[in-house]
Amino acid sequence: MSATRMQLLSPRNVRLLSRGRNELLAGAGPRVCSLTSPPLSSSSPGRALSSLSATRRGLPKEKMSENGVSPRAKVLTIDNMNPTVKKVEYAVRGPIVQRALELERELSEGMKKPFVEVIKANIGDAHAMGQQPITFFRQVLALCSYPELLNDSSFPEDAKSRAQRILQSCGGNSMGSYSASQGIESVRQDVARYIERRDGGVPCNPDNIFLTTGASDGIVTMLKLLVCGEGETRTGVMISIPQYPLYSAALAELAAVQVNYYLNEEKCWSMDLSELQRSLDEARRHCNPRALCVINPGNPTGQVQSRQCIEDVIRFAAKERLFLMADEVYQDNVYAEGCQFHSFKKVLFDMGPEYSDIVELASFHSTSKCYMGEVNSVCFT
Repeated sequence: MSATRMQLLSPRNVRLLSRGRNELLAGAGPRVCSLTSPPLSSSSPGRALSSLSATRRGLPKEKMSENGVSPRAKVLTIDNMNPTVKKVEYAVRGPIVQRALELERELSEGMKKPFVEVIKANIGDAHAMGQQPITFFRQVLALCSYPELLNDSSFPEDAKSRAQRILQSCGGNSMGSYSASQGIESVRQDVARYIERRDGGVPCNPDNIFLTTGASDGIVTMLKLLVCGEGETRTGVMISIPQYPLYSAALAELAAVQVNYYLNEEKCWSMDLSELQRSLDEARRHCNPRALCVINPGNPTGQVQSRQCIEDVIRFAAKERLFLMADEVYQDNVYAEGCQFHSFKKVLFDMGPEYSDIVELASFHSTSKCYMGEVNSVCFT
């Protein structure tokens, strides 16, 4: 074998034999193809064609990067991403918040400003504003995470009892196990008892409770179940204006139709039946309104709807065959004199089977608000 062939087959340059063992035994010399250098010969048409440039063969010429590797187009870019996601706007974490973070950083670096503190009023983040965490929750969480602490005398008995009950509801008595899709059964039972107590004895079935990572997740899940259709049959969802931007953002992402109804500012941001009817009638010209969302107590307006108003809304939903979504996460934050929270569920059942048997209702609550202020939250429907 020549010195040239010996170099090509050396370990420093990987070579591929283009013909198999049978050809070698038949006396034909091996054709050698290099991964790093041009072919040895262009005597055959195929090899001659392979040696031509891409341009001469009529193929588009690939642009090469500095290291000689062809650049690869990105699979995901702003131009080709899901167009519905690009329509999502979430003002509570938008440009104003970004500027506030910049100001906080500048203050921390010693830059002089005409103020010494940035107060965030865009979102209800209780602990970030200085609220102290509830010790009992931390104790139960610690005990569930590390059950050996159940033998520690420094933990109170009520926390131990709660932790043991939760662990007994978990597979293998471990919080690390998978839970049922609806959430841990013992917790759902506790939530059901709370709702019954809140609503003066109106029955609540734990099987109708769904625990989620915050009310927002529960609301978005409910919207996903409701949205269907195309064109004029596309689902429309009635939301209040002013509204919490979760709703407009979720509807944009789901490519649903946002149907605005306006609260009456002159009457403490109350709901108005004539405005609901106007909004619904206009929407039915171009979509299929299926749901009515109500935020009570209101966010961001802070109004507390009267019982009479809630009854009127329920009658409206029954007449127009609308699914009711009651966002009630601020139900424990009612402070104004003369105001009282009434849950949609209690009012619905107080109105009797004529309405409670036909009106479909999902209500939402969250421990991240109310008196707890804990971000690790649950919601129920």
